[in-house]
Amino acid sequence: MRRAGRVAGPCAAAVLAACTPKPQPPGPSPPRVVTVEQASGTAQLLVGVSVVNDQVVWASGAGGTFLRTTDGGATWQAGRVPGADTLQFRDVFALDSSTAWLLSIGSGSASRVYRTGDGGRTWSLPFTNPDPAGFYDCFDFWAPGRGILAGDAVDGRFVVMTTTTGGDTWRRVPPDRFPAASPGEGSFAASGTCVIARPQGEAWIAVGTPRSLLLHTADDGATWSADTIPIAGITSVSFRDARHGIVVGFDSTAAAAATRDGGRTWTRGGPPPFKAGVYGAAWVPGARRPTVVAVGPGGASYSLDDGATWIAIDGNAHWSVAFAASGAGWMVGPRGRITKIGGF
Repeated sequence: MRRAGRVAGPCAAAVLAACTPKPQPPGPSPPRVVTVEQASGTAQLLVGVSVVNDQVVWASGAGGTFLRTTDGGATWQAGRVPGADTLQFRDVFALDSSTAWLLSIGSGSASRVYRTGDGGRTWSLPFTNPDPAGFYDCFDFWAPGRGILAGDAVDGRFVVMTTTTGGDTWRRVPPDRFPAASPGEGSFAASGTCVIARPQGEAWIAVGTPRSLLLHTADDGATWSADTIPIAGITSVSFRDARHGIVVGFDSTAAAAATRDGGRTWTRGGPPPFKAGVYGAAWVPGARRPTVVAVGPGGASYSLDDGATWIAIDGNAHWSVAFAASGAGWMVGPRGRITKIGGF
């Protein structure tokens, strides 16, 4: 009988090679994220940011404040809209270095849309909310002439406006095109990203309280559907293409959920690694791997797997984040904080 024992002789190496697992190549390393604090020239809370390209960026915030850079943030020009010192500009959309729109939030006439065509030297006021019970939260544009403005529900009906005149005039979408709203239903004006408009007429509105709903249109606001999202309160929505999107917000802590089918179904992800809720999120164009950045009062973090896991960037308070097509991004927050971010 042959006894089991050591393998000897010239066959030993071959047997060991067959039995020993081959070393696997290491997975791709996380990106080396680079952040640079930039001098904004203001101490106001900054909430909205709109990135035109890697040179032209606009930001907005409290105290009627707006900011603009035309050199990638090496220098920022801070200003105030005349007569708007008491207003909070929670959203900004910029077309180029000259043309931008600002949205102020608040009840009744405090909700306004301002427009400049000369880089902020002068501003017009094409829209002032006429409804004392109304409150607008965020806006976006499909194209320079076509935009969408989302507000809290009034009398059990969602309030959504659209424009086809570059924001000079706004018309309410007929309320019966939406499902009935719950009492107090509305969005969070936390980062200017509770509504997102994409090409071909698609738009999503994140309704965060008291239910978490995502309103969706695929035809410039003519018809709408609503989906329930599996986190307690959503504050922001972002899509990197027609199929892949993410919503962020809070329940007992920061929270996120993702879709891979254009929003038909949503899967809860892991919580970003900061205690407070998430205020805003944005995908990074041109990143080596699909990357989304989330920000909030507790910090900034990014995910390489559609929000399943997160990697911390910093612990500073940020309210919003946006990126240029080149991948250069900017985060804004309290006390005039502007942070350029890249390396993805």
